[in-house]
Amino acid sequence: MIERSHLKILREVDRHGSLTAAANELFLTQSALSHTMRKLESQLGTPLWIKEGRHLQLTQAGRYLLKEAKRLLPQLERLDETLLQYAQGDKGVLRIGMECHPCYQWLLKVVKPFLADWPSVDVDVKQKFQFGGMAALFNHDIDILVTPDPIEKDGIRFSPVFDYEQVLVVHQDHPYAQKNYVQPKDLANQVLYTYPVDAARLDIFQLFLFPAMCSPKQHKMIEATEMMLQMVAANRGVATLPKWLVEEYQTSLPIQAVRLGKDGIQKQIHLGIRSNEEPNAFTQAFFELATGVEL
Repeated sequence: MIERSHLKILREVDRHGSLTAAANELFLTQSALSHTMRKLESQLGTPLWIKEGRHLQLTQAGRYLLKEAKRLLPQLERLDETLLQYAQGDKGVLRIGMECHPCYQWLLKVVKPFLADWPSVDVDVKQKFQFGGMAALFNHDIDILVTPDPIEKDGIRFSPVFDYEQVLVVHQDHPYAQKNYVQPKDLANQVLYTYPVDAARLDIFQLFLFPAMCSPKQHKMIEATEMMLQMVAANRGVATLPKWLVEEYQTSLPIQAVRLGKDGIQKQIHLGIRSNEEPNAFTQAFFELATGVEL
């Protein structure tokens, strides 16, 4: 029954003190404004104002409605502004799916300037998916997928972010620390720490151990990169991580990177995005910031 136009009329009449000035402010004729309010009064069963000479005097109902108009209209106007920002891509939530545990350090470096450029956009990072990262991207649960193992499918576009080498991480006094590279059989007597991911999806197993039909002495899973490296630094076992990440921690921990195999395990981090739709402005901005590639 009460519409926003009624609240606006009451507010403008209060601001300007006359029906004529209020009508001009709202781009209405005075007769249209008066008709609108008489119809509302009829529906409500009570007058909202009475005329005293050339002045309008609000009734008790009118004063109540004016009070609510002053409270509600700014909220509705902020709502309009926010929805417009959403429509224009200036406000929202960027949902990033991670299939790369050690990539958080890289992600932080990209997120920092992104948040500075887009102060009205939040970033939500998702790591656990019910049906995997690709399904989450297809189902619009995430907007961008960060993965070292892109799967080429129609409707998804992947772009490489950077190259890296997956290496074995050992204590600096470990017997393998001075080796140029290790072979799969060298891990047969080692405790191997990895992220809590199925072995079939871990490079150390899929690309190194399984082809040689080898396995570590023991396989232990740790969620946090820092804790994994602390275990290696305590000489409790070995781990596999990107070489760039190991080099960052070498300045503070007694660890050493060793190549996996003579040629090493070379990988790339990719960003995936849906290609069959137009991305909003901030998703496009993040993609371009991270990859240097225009969508």
